[in-house]
Parts: sequence; C-alpha cells; structure tokens
Amino acid sequence: MQAGSLARRYARALMDLAGKAGNVDKVASELRDLAGAYKTSPELGEVLGNASYPKAKRRAIVDALLTKLGAQPLTKTFCNLLLDKERLAAVPDISREFDAMVEARAGRVAAEVVSATPLTAAQVTQLTATLEKLSGKKVVLSKREDPNLLGGVVAKVGDTVYDGSLRTQLRVLRDELSR
Repeated sequence: MQAGSLARRYARALMDLAGKAGNVDKVASELRDLAGAYKTSPELGEVLGNASYPKAKRRAIVDALLTKLGAQPLTKTFCNLLLDKERLAAVPDISREFDAMVEARAGRVAAEVVSATPLTAAQVTQLTATLEKLSGKKVVLSKREDPNLLGGVVAKVGDTVYDGSLRTQLRVLRDELSR
C-alpha cells in the first residue's frame, strides 16, 4: 500500500469520526501541532516510529505530548491506534491529507502562484477571482517569486497547473517555429 493511500484512509476515517463529534477543526489543529512536533524534532519521529523501543514507553511519550498539546480524547485514541498499528510515523502525511479534506469540505482549495516579480494587490485580486471561477471553489492563495520565470505567472490549484510564464510561451513558440 502506498504511503499517500494509507494516510488518506486514516484521514478519511478520522474525518468521519470528527465530523460526527462536531470537532473537525480542533482535530485538524491538534494533528497539525503533532506533525509540527515531528518536523521540529527528528529524534521524536525516530523514537516513536521505531518498534525496537518498548511500546509502553512510546505510549507514555505520545500521551505526554498530547496532554501538553491539550488534545481531546478522539485525537488521543486515534494516535494510540496508530501506535498499536505501528503507523505513528505517518502522522505528518495523515495531517496533510486531513487538512486537504477540511479545505474541500469547506469548499476551499489551496493555490500557489509563482511569479517572476512581486504581484500588486490588484493583480492578486484579479488572479484570485479568475482561479475561483476556474475551480468553482474559494481559493486560498499563497504566492512566491522565482526570477527564473522571466515573466508571467504559474498557478497551481490542487493538482492542476496553469502555466502562463514567459519561459513556457517562448518554448511553445520555438516548438511551433521548428515544425
């Protein structure tokens, strides 16, 4: 089974439970915090994901961490299940998938826009409106600059890429002229 598929299955099951309990946003926040702990402390991930450490000690670490984070019982039970199944190392992937499900449930989609130069407020507004029209969802835009584009923008909405960069336009023109 692929890691993405595994994370998606666990995230979907947790989404069902959290949705029934009415605390989806709280669970998402707690998962994000736990995934952040994994990223900031590689040792934590190494200990929790390593079956050679006694399960009781790993459970004590997880319980202490979740208590410090103020996690609710659903999150604690979920993490203990992951520990029992030796899947605790998948928490960052599960958190990412869960966040994507929360966004989809709210009718939002994340979009990343890369431009050669910083965009003006008017350009961001126009680009957001265009991407919302194309996707049919509320767009949460993140932007960054990449001078290698030369000009134009590249927008990634979910899995779809809209490439309006000067570099791509020049490449297409070159391909057409070489025919």
